[in-house]
Amino acid sequence: MPVNLWGLNMNFSKVWPVFAMPLCVSFTHSNELNTYVTQLDKVVVTSTREEKSITDLAESIGVLTRQEIQNVAPSHPSEILNRTPGVYINNLGGEGHMTAIRQPITTSGVYLFLEDGVPTRPTGFFNHNGLYEVNIPQSERIEVTKGPGSALYGSDAIGGVINSISAKIPEYTQSKLDTELGGDGWQRILFSAGSPINAFSGVAMSANITQNDGFRDDAEYERGSLNTRFNYQLSSNLEANNTVSFTKVDQSGVSDLKYDDYKSNVSKNFYQGDVGARDIEALRVTSELNYISGENSLITMTPFYRHNQSNMMPSWMVSYDPNYRETKFESFGLLTKFRHNFANDSVVIMGADIDHTPSSYQEFVVDVSKQGDFYTGFSETGEFNYDYNADQTSISPYLQVESRVNDQVLVNAGVRYDLFKVDYENNLNATQEGRHLRAESQNIEYDHISPKAGVVYKYASLHDVYANYRHAFRAPSVGTLFRSGSSIDTTELKPVKTDSFEIGFRGLAYNRVSYELAIYYMEKTDDIVSVITSESERISLNAGETTHKGIELGISSAITQSLSVNSSFSYSEQTYGDFAYLYTCFSCETRNQLLNFNGNDIGKAPNTLGNISLRYESLKQHSLMLEIEVEHVGEYYTDETNTSDYSGHDLVNLRSRMRLTPDVELYARIKNLIDKRYSNYTSNQVGSDDIGYRPGQPLTAFAGIRASF
Repeated sequence: MPVNLWGLNMNFSKVWPVFAMPLCVSFTHSNELNTYVTQLDKVVVTSTREEKSITDLAESIGVLTRQEIQNVAPSHPSEILNRTPGVYINNLGGEGHMTAIRQPITTSGVYLFLEDGVPTRPTGFFNHNGLYEVNIPQSERIEVTKGPGSALYGSDAIGGVINSISAKIPEYTQSKLDTELGGDGWQRILFSAGSPINAFSGVAMSANITQNDGFRDDAEYERGSLNTRFNYQLSSNLEANNTVSFTKVDQSGVSDLKYDDYKSNVSKNFYQGDVGARDIEALRVTSELNYISGENSLITMTPFYRHNQSNMMPSWMVSYDPNYRETKFESFGLLTKFRHNFANDSVVIMGADIDHTPSSYQEFVVDVSKQGDFYTGFSETGEFNYDYNADQTSISPYLQVESRVNDQVLVNAGVRYDLFKVDYENNLNATQEGRHLRAESQNIEYDHISPKAGVVYKYASLHDVYANYRHAFRAPSVGTLFRSGSSIDTTELKPVKTDSFEIGFRGLAYNRVSYELAIYYMEKTDDIVSVITSESERISLNAGETTHKGIELGISSAITQSLSVNSSFSYSEQTYGDFAYLYTCFSCETRNQLLNFNGNDIGKAPNTLGNISLRYESLKQHSLMLEIEVEHVGEYYTDETNTSDYSGHDLVNLRSRMRLTPDVELYARIKNLIDKRYSNYTSNQVGSDDIGYRPGQPLTAFAGIRASF
């Protein structure tokens, strides 16, 4: 029976099995009440750029704790982040990924990735694989803000914000070593250590060394990460929190598979050697200075420096436009914040974010070697497709106001102004002919105002309802503007704009079940999309209007003191409201057609997502932990025509841990326990019946030992 909720036409005959998954939890031990209250008091940094109880937030935020991250021991960001309602991150090999949060699975810059509240990349330099620049397995906490975040963080925060909090300095000297082996040559060493130096300072560090051969041929992956933190109390009212983070990732390229290979040989990879490979280096240095200027006032200054270098051969262009790219940028920035608490429980937060990022981009023409259907290597020709410098500067003042009307009602509002400038210098001749158009040297400027408002109503001691409105925008990326391909007017692209409305409920029901329910409706205009209008012509354009609406549900329960259930479910509908363009139909008699997608579902947007885990953990000294997890990804169309689809999949994972002593534990995990054949990403170009599949990891076992000393 279809049910209409805020325009959301849910057919429960199709989705009830997934929807019922979290609802199956109905009993909780009453002693868990205090545990849940403590859980509600967890602080979330990303919502207001400072520590706040989750019960005071007028928006949906997922919090993944250090304990949960350690229990999961993720080998890929998706394994921990997909436990959050409404979040889906796929696995493209190594740590490659694309993200979907109230958006389709996309490479577009609609998400902002942070480390300790500082964006890992500046406006205009989004990388859909950006999470591999963050050391997820050793994060102290991960916070996921779902929905627009431009009022706080500006451009590139339309879909959501993911913030990784690095390890804190321990109260006493301690260190930890985690060694893990697994199938397909998986090897990982995690080491962390920290200590107070004296009453006023402390230091902590963490290191991640990972190597993996991959389950596909020629799919090697190597990672090295180092994070250090040094905190110092300079005076009674001044402290400095300093962080240095470095990550290096070397990753081989992997190809799509056609249906026959996908069904018969998932290990096949048509890219060998350096074809499609990438090499990433990312360095970030931050220093957060907190000065208490009065009894109720705080000034925070956070200067930062970023260095990022990426060398890659785009795997998606190997067959029709092979090239090799070198991208470099450095950032010099400052985040400022002034907070004042008034006697009536009102808070005002104001500040400005400043970022200056000089960058360079070079794209070389390459010749690719082939043996049959396999790409075996490439060589540079000495020719350039592109060679340019782009210096980006942004200045963004903001204001946030919060007021507690009474014991039950909390209201907040905020606004941010973003001024974004790019000074582009073309080092080659400008051309408006051929496959690689190049614009003349020029300056481009965007500015935008992003407001938000929200209210929280505590209608019972352990129950809240909230509502919010948020507006967001995304400026065209530097690569979209100046690496135009066949697009003539990329420098005329308009920013993407979004308006979002959300209602949510959270609390503890009958002292038995903790819950969080969010219902949202979002309209996006001028979405920037990349389309192919001929076999060799790809252009970028504004797509008109799209609508995104859905419901997200998370439920947790402790059935007994040893047995607990955690679950999440989301249902969404994402459609085109105004989108048409001239495209080439490779299998039609009339090749060039004007196709109108109005009313069609957006491609690569699963309608349903689900996750449920049942965990047993003994309370004995030699404790045993067992967890079985089921992941669900629903059906989605593979392109805008809605003529082909991927049926979705369900995976089963198993985890265990045995504590031998207070300081030593053994753990093991099995991914894809039933060895399900599935695709992490299934797509085709509009007008083509040639569907590509990215096979997911087959049954793989891991085992490790974790020791504290």
